[in-house]
Amino acid sequence: MTYTAPVRDLLFALNEVGGFAQLRALPKFADCDDATVTAILEAGGKLAAEQLAPLNRAGDTIGAQFENGRVRAVPGFAAAYKQFVDGGWGALASDPGYGGQGLPKALEVAVFEMIHASNMAFGLCPMLTRGAVEALTAHGTAHQKQLYLPKLISGEWTGTMNLTEPQSGSDLGTLRTRAEPDGNGGYRVTGTKIFITWGDHDMTDNIVHLVLARLPDAPAGSRGISLFLVLKRHVAGDGTLGAANTAGPSSIEHKLGIHGSPTCVMQFEGARGELVGEINQGLAHMFTMMNAARLQVGTEGVGIAERAYQQALAYALERRQGRSAWTGELNAPIFDHPDIRRSLMLMKAKIEAARAICLSTALAADLAEHATDDKARGRAQLRAELLTPIAKAWSTDIGVEIASMGVQIHGGMGFIEETGAAQHYRDARIAPIYEGTNGIQAIDLMGRKLALGNGQAVRDLLDEIWSAIGALKSSPNAWLHSVGARLEACAGAAQTATSWMVERRGHAQPDALAGATAYLKLLGDLTGGWMLAKGALAAAKHTGDDPDQWWATRIGLARVFADQVLAQSPGLAAGVTAGAIDLVKTSARALGAG
Repeated sequence: MTYTAPVRDLLFALNEVGGFAQLRALPKFADCDDATVTAILEAGGKLAAEQLAPLNRAGDTIGAQFENGRVRAVPGFAAAYKQFVDGGWGALASDPGYGGQGLPKALEVAVFEMIHASNMAFGLCPMLTRGAVEALTAHGTAHQKQLYLPKLISGEWTGTMNLTEPQSGSDLGTLRTRAEPDGNGGYRVTGTKIFITWGDHDMTDNIVHLVLARLPDAPAGSRGISLFLVLKRHVAGDGTLGAANTAGPSSIEHKLGIHGSPTCVMQFEGARGELVGEINQGLAHMFTMMNAARLQVGTEGVGIAERAYQQALAYALERRQGRSAWTGELNAPIFDHPDIRRSLMLMKAKIEAARAICLSTALAADLAEHATDDKARGRAQLRAELLTPIAKAWSTDIGVEIASMGVQIHGGMGFIEETGAAQHYRDARIAPIYEGTNGIQAIDLMGRKLALGNGQAVRDLLDEIWSAIGALKSSPNAWLHSVGARLEACAGAAQTATSWMVERRGHAQPDALAGATAYLKLLGDLTGGWMLAKGALAAAKHTGDDPDQWWATRIGLARVFADQVLAQSPGLAAGVTAGAIDLVKTSARALGAG
């Protein structure tokens, strides 16, 4: 169950597919040359492979423990977390004014892919801390930023997101946790939160909880939610730690996977807190943290897929059975069976597509914040918002699919826990659920995201894809022509489905909602195919000097994806446009309910 950091693949996705040169051209990131970026990725890969990956199995088999009202991390996690903090890995993309390094978000996402791949349960802790940093940076007071951001950015403290309650899943308008003014400018927060990732642990001295709650006079529904900061331990004005707050875990959940990440039931019993941002704007403020987390969860999907793929490839080279289809060798590695090799290439192609989507989303977010003119920032913001639900949902679905394929390649041994393939499958399964289920992401894409800029966001994306199709079909490399043809058919299907979706969501919303998930998959397949096509176009320039066939394989991956995935686009488009008539005409009893 070893892990090798895919540094070359990450560099390729950043430079040849994502367009990292656009960031290097900005004054803020002028120092991010090839040598610097490579050195950061190699060092991050070393941390992931040498410190985090060896703990992944213990995280699964031992898991976080709940004892005497507190959570104890998996043995070895605290020492690994200290290595993470000492290396400054939580500070990569944060504001230098609070101890951050000021590097691009895209580079941070690349590093976190390796962290998630090596130990997904571990990576959730700093991932949520990064979200808390973004929320406080955007909405905190000057005092809150000065007091809390340096601790969170350094990793000395960690952060959590407290939204869900027993009666409230994704419908946050039904939250009951209350916050009452204490008469001294602060608040007392009381309520129960569930599914709180890393809600307690013993790896740091303090935890910053961001909690959604209602004030006594708040309006009903989602309009009456405010955001509060509640500490595990009180802090004096000079930053020194005081007594424990009345906030902590009452239990941790027993889960399918990510056993090393404690999922806590949190009790707030008149806990001292402070308002973050504006009253009754808590849900909007928390979405800053949620959007950051959604991109990171998509990156989790890429990471767990990469880990499962590496293990499956190693097993396919080691396991011997049957005759080689190419050499005729008996008792050959199963890698020499065409269906196994096809499966591995499809796994690899989907990973590279998902990786490029996530990194491109992060690159767009960087440009939206740092581009030097308003028009460029506006275009980049539209792109980042459009791609975020695709990055989260499509990539996490890919993570589950590839982890399942990894089990399949192992055969019966994949179903045995000791091989480790099953852990990847179990760990991956949560990612399509949390931070907004993938169904919610599909609704977001169909609703708000298609409307961005009066449809300009999706038009810009399709225009770029059509431009790539022209380059593929006119390329002097004939191997790219079939990729262009498949991408063209998929783009046509997506364009038709988009027009139908835009038309139906206005006057026949159930039809649009019924097709939303299929639409997200169609647009994700198209975007992933486009990313692979851009990589193939770049690789075509290098195939003359390619001793290990690395560059030629970039073209092969695009072709496999085109033939195995893009070819299915007409069927997906039919699913998008089927409407809701069959859903309306059935009943729970007809479906088997008593």
